[in-house]
Amino acid sequence: MQLHRELNIGALRIRLNWIIVAALLMSVAGLLRLSWWQLERAGEKVEARRELEARLSLTAPRLEEIPRGHLHPANPELPNRHVMLDGHYENDRAILILAEFFDSQIGYGVVTPFRLAATGELVLVERGWVNGAGIDIEDLNLRPATGTLRLGAQIHVPAADARIFRNEIDPDNWPLRVRSLDIAELSTVYGEELFPFSVRLIAQQPGTLVRHWPAAGVGPAEYTQNLSYALQWFAAALAVLTISLLASSNLWSLLRDSS
Repeated sequence: MQLHRELNIGALRIRLNWIIVAALLMSVAGLLRLSWWQLERAGEKVEARRELEARLSLTAPRLEEIPRGHLHPANPELPNRHVMLDGHYENDRAILILAEFFDSQIGYGVVTPFRLAATGELVLVERGWVNGAGIDIEDLNLRPATGTLRLGAQIHVPAADARIFRNEIDPDNWPLRVRSLDIAELSTVYGEELFPFSVRLIAQQPGTLVRHWPAAGVGPAEYTQNLSYALQWFAAALAVLTISLLASSNLWSLLRDSS
C-alpha cells in the first residue's frame, strides 16, 4: 500500500501520509467527542435543575405557613424558597421600579401588592418587566390579573451588599415610582405592615410579565464551565485540523501571495 500521495485541488497541493491522516482523524474525533460530552453535561445540569424546581414548586408551602422566626435574611433556607400565595392583587396600588433594563431596552419593573386570603397580610409581588421606551407611564399596559388567585413564587432576599437607591415617593400618584424596593419605607406609604420580603413570580403564573431577573439556580453559573470546556475542545480540534493542513500543503503560500 502506498503511504504517500499528493492531492491537487486547483492551485492547492496537499501532501498526504495515510498513517498521519488516520492519527489526525482519531485525534480530531476524540476532541470533538470531548466537546460533545461537555455539552451533554451542561444539558444534564439544566434538566436536573428544572426537575428540582418543578418538585419544589409542587411541595411549596403557603407563604403564611412559614414561621415568623424563619423570616430573617441570615436564614440560608429563605432565599429563592418556593411558596404559594392565595388571595388577590390590589392592582390600583402597583409600584413601578424605574430604569429597569431587559434585552438592552429600558423599562419598568412592575410590583403589585397581593392580599393574602388567610391572614389579610399584604405582600409585594414582583411580576416582571414592561417596556417603557417612548410610552407615558399613564399609558402603560400593566396587564392586571383580577379575582381570587393562587400564585407560585420565590422569596427574594436582596444580597447583603445590594445597592439601595434613595426614593422620592409621591404617595398621591399611582402607580408609585421608586428606584429601589424598600419594604420599610413602602410599609409607611401603604399604611400597614408588609411581608418583610418581596416575592418573584415563577413562570406561567397569573399576572406574570417578562421575568427579567435571573432564574434562581438555573442561571449561567450552573453550566457555563461545561460550555467553556466544550468550546475549548472544539477550538482544539479546529486548531489541529488547521495546523495540519498548513503543514502539509502550500495553503500558507497561496494566502500570502493573495494578500
